[in-house]
Amino acid sequence: MHSWMDNCLRELEGKQAHDLLFIEKMKNYSSESSSCSRERCVWVPGPVIVGAGPSGLATAAYLKEKGVPSLILERYNCIASLWQLKTYDRLHLHLPKQFCELPLMGFPCDFPTYPTKQQFIEYLERYAERFAIRPRFNESVRHAEFDGSLGFWKVRSFNREVATEFVCRWLIVATGENAEAVVPEIEGTGEFGGTVKHTSLYKSGEEFRGKRVLVVGCGNSGMEVCLDLCNHNATPSLVVRDTVHILPREMLGKSTFGLSMWLLKWLPIRFVDQFLLIVSWFMLGDTARFGLDRPKLGPLQLKNLSGKTPVLDVGTLAKIKSGHIKVRPGIKRLKRYTVEFVDRRTENFDAIILATGYKSNVPYWLKEGDMFSKKDGFPTKPFPNGWKGENGLYAVGFTKRGLLGTSMDAKRIAEDIERCWKAKHSTTFSLSLNVPRSNS
Repeated sequence: MHSWMDNCLRELEGKQAHDLLFIEKMKNYSSESSSCSRERCVWVPGPVIVGAGPSGLATAAYLKEKGVPSLILERYNCIASLWQLKTYDRLHLHLPKQFCELPLMGFPCDFPTYPTKQQFIEYLERYAERFAIRPRFNESVRHAEFDGSLGFWKVRSFNREVATEFVCRWLIVATGENAEAVVPEIEGTGEFGGTVKHTSLYKSGEEFRGKRVLVVGCGNSGMEVCLDLCNHNATPSLVVRDTVHILPREMLGKSTFGLSMWLLKWLPIRFVDQFLLIVSWFMLGDTARFGLDRPKLGPLQLKNLSGKTPVLDVGTLAKIKSGHIKVRPGIKRLKRYTVEFVDRRTENFDAIILATGYKSNVPYWLKEGDMFSKKDGFPTKPFPNGWKGENGLYAVGFTKRGLLGTSMDAKRIAEDIERCWKAKHSTTFSLSLNVPRSNS
């Protein structure tokens, strides 16, 4: 296979044997950015994967099955850090477990249809153990750039005071769609006086028992946090700033998602959307009566075009209908324990929970040309073509299609790298004695 990687490796073999300037340059890598002795350079024979969430684990497992070692760099001290550190206690998978499996290993048979947060974390830990995936934890990647003169990626990471530059032929971005919390700027936040926190810091409604709480954002997280607050005897209100599709989690005895996937095999997406909306109307009623207007586009069409996921109701709508949860418009400004809404109404609250979602952080640390948008940190090519870039750069977990999209990307990436790996698997070399643990 005559790819740029083959050419790079042939050039590398020649330089390694004959080019003293090349050898000297490799020796100087670890000190080119700092004179500090606590900085080093490491050659990674296989791909470097940034992120030890489900996407990174799935890709590492596929590569392992194909005989390709990889190294995962994870900024936190555990796998699936979003799930372990930044989710609320009552969280369950919103889709049935068969649609949330990682490749090559299913969920245990005794897990319920909608596994709990702890069950999903347990599944991911078993997955990592089965495929002997051992990430390097507490490695915060601050800079990654392709060195055109060498034909390799240089990935600069920090673990406390120790800086390491990893040199590799392939770089896989697996930091995902939810790397950083989105915290909107609201006028008067400093004056409010009560608790203001993002859902990434919310664990349970127990903290807010007996309090008036305003939840900003009506996605699945915002809806479920409101329900959790109700169950802990708090008094929640929900800010709905946009239109939203609310669907029952199950219809006609089947999961709504599974039924949708089955219908799409036989019917155009617009007909499936019409079916879902008709059944939802019969089951849930007219949500617009409660301040929850539906978008003009159907739920599946909207998901495909914008990535906006419909809300799968788990009981919140009943609380809205009964008046236990109040629906409010957008916020104009905050005052001391007071919220002024855009309709000029004011209301007192003890706390505000921001269910305002997450964003990609790729533009912050990855320095490359055209694969990722500088605006939103997502691949510029639409699904299913956003997984591969130039010079051995890949992306996994950015499809806006959940773990199903992750599995598709991971498989493509592993197959693509395998072809190059088999052609040149014996040409690895070490740049230092500090060889990292790899998933081999």
